Amino acid sequence: MHHIIKLVFSLAILCPGFSMAATQVPAGTTAELTLLETTDLHAHVLGYDYYKLEATPRVGLARTATLIDRARKRYPNTLLFDAGDTIQGTVPADYQAKVAPLPCDRELAVYRAMDVLGYDAGTLGNHEFNYGLDFLSRVTGTPLHVEGVEVEQCDGPHYPLVLSNVFSLETGKPLYKPWIILERTITATTPDGRTVSAPIRIAVMGFAPPPIMHWDKRHLQGKVRVMGVVEAAKKYLPAIQAQHPDLVVALVHGGISAAPYTPQMENAAWYLARVPGIDAMLLGHMHADFPGPRFADIEGVDDVTGHVNGVPAVMGGFFGKALGLLHLTLTYRHGRWVSDAAAARGEVEPICPKKGHCVPVDPRIPPLVANLHKATVAYVNTPIGHADFRMSTYFSALGNMTALSVVNAAQRDYVERWVADNRPDLANLPVLSAAAAFRTGYGGPDDYTDVAPGAVTIRSAADLYYYPNMLAAVEVTGTTLKAWLEHAARRFNRIDPSRTAPQPLIDTRVPGFDFDQIQGPGLRYVIDVSQPRGRRIVKLSWRGKPVEPGQHFIVATNSYRAGGGGHFPGMGGRHTVLSAPDGNRAILVAWLRRHPRLTRADAPSRSWHFAPLRTRGPVTVVAPLGKAGLARRLGLHVRPLEAHDDGTGTYLVTFPPGDP
Repeated sequence: MHHIIKLVFSLAILCPGFSMAATQVPAGTTAELTLLETTDLHAHVLGYDYYKLEATPRVGLARTATLIDRARKRYPNTLLFDAGDTIQGTVPADYQAKVAPLPCDRELAVYRAMDVLGYDAGTLGNHEFNYGLDFLSRVTGTPLHVEGVEVEQCDGPHYPLVLSNVFSLETGKPLYKPWIILERTITATTPDGRTVSAPIRIAVMGFAPPPIMHWDKRHLQGKVRVMGVVEAAKKYLPAIQAQHPDLVVALVHGGISAAPYTPQMENAAWYLARVPGIDAMLLGHMHADFPGPRFADIEGVDDVTGHVNGVPAVMGGFFGKALGLLHLTLTYRHGRWVSDAAAARGEVEPICPKKGHCVPVDPRIPPLVANLHKATVAYVNTPIGHADFRMSTYFSALGNMTALSVVNAAQRDYVERWVADNRPDLANLPVLSAAAAFRTGYGGPDDYTDVAPGAVTIRSAADLYYYPNMLAAVEVTGTTLKAWLEHAARRFNRIDPSRTAPQPLIDTRVPGFDFDQIQGPGLRYVIDVSQPRGRRIVKLSWRGKPVEPGQHFIVATNSYRAGGGGHFPGMGGRHTVLSAPDGNRAILVAWLRRHPRLTRADAPSRSWHFAPLRTRGPVTVVAPLGKAGLARRLGLHVRPLEAHDDGTGTYLVTFPPGDP
């Protein structure tokens, strides 16, 4: 029997058209197949914080690699996939893209590390497009055949990239292969208990979030078009099914939402699961774990076993903090493998299962990026000035604007000078600036911006402005300005003054980067957290007078926000007056160079306060331990209540009287 199987596999390799049915796999043969997933790596190869210049064990593919190796030893049949947002997100990534761009024959550092691990396939996320199509074409080794992009064959990852819903306007064809079929051999058990090897054919599709057309409009407009996730799946599934694969796996750079579907939907996996023919989904984009309690209240979602409308699914965290595993049970019936969806189980395995206990680094990974690491450290230490005050985001949600104020000052200065040079028709409109704290503890107690007094370096600027956004400016009315601030104030839970039980101030479902804080000389506003959403901006004034509904302003922001990111009112491109050729971080660096002796007088003062509020019970926030003294020096009314094992603590917040 073993000789027959060996002969059949040889025929299958030599004859691509050879039918799987000819292998004579006995009906009822079973196998366990585990799909391994990384997602939202954001170029975190090493566990290293380039803002603090210190190692951190809580992130990094170098440790995820150890989990991958262990999973391959634990489970007999595995495939490894990546669900996108892979090439952008760290200072080394920016260095390879902007500071010392790679030549065509050099492979991107994160791809070099992934090649060592033997990925089977991957897809692209929205951040793959941040550096432009020329860069993307080179580093993925894929001629894109898009207008204005040079066609060249460069060194990309040694595994296939699939993308089913992004197309070249020049050719009408997909930028990448819309789907592929992987032919693998798995270990199986026959009905009589024998262990055999058997072939399996797995189709793989890939989906980027459609809003990339807004978020990276500058790079993509007039060059590509994007199809909705559901529409793209329906377009290609008939051709895939005509090839009779055993499984169809969707790599979805998107999460789970049951909000009404549109072709522009950002997190469309809930609807994709309802398209017949999808056997498994590997998800991403939301920087979350699935299965997990974040998705407990969504109809049709099993947040314990990992099912979305009956389809097995997993989302393996972000930054290499975890590995997603989707365990499938297969049975051979009628000449093909069939997955028992109900028996499938998803899990997310962290690299640090508990504080102080992290898996070791895979020794193969650090040498691959050693030279880049050294060059990046030297680069981020380049001095550009000096500051006499601390710029941090530890209590940004309470009104600590020390970090945001310099960003707003730089953005506003840029837009004011641009208006003076290019748009005299807008010269009489006040220019404001909106910024949000990007690092607010989501990734752990070290995930905060903190630039100490003293030397200001490139590292400082990268810490102050985390993402490679491009600057944009929008024209808004007083009505839209208030709606913008109301939308940002969703960051807070509604506080009931009569409640005696503790109430957390922050609604963790609203990310910190969606809490825009707007500044400009003369702008003041008050947030009343006892009010329902949409009625929290109780005072909004410009130069001492209430802002009128029809009053016009220009607001400096970034391309993500102006393009509709975060679903803020009045955004989406219709009111954009400037899509700058310069990035927000580069603008900040230039501004810091022009202020080499930075003082608090160089940055705008705090523009908002909470309304006075007396509560019967405690109102709390979570922040790193030992920061109460910093809060007091900033004039915030915070005191520590409880320490936690993860390096964070719960703080009591009070709302004293006083208008801004």
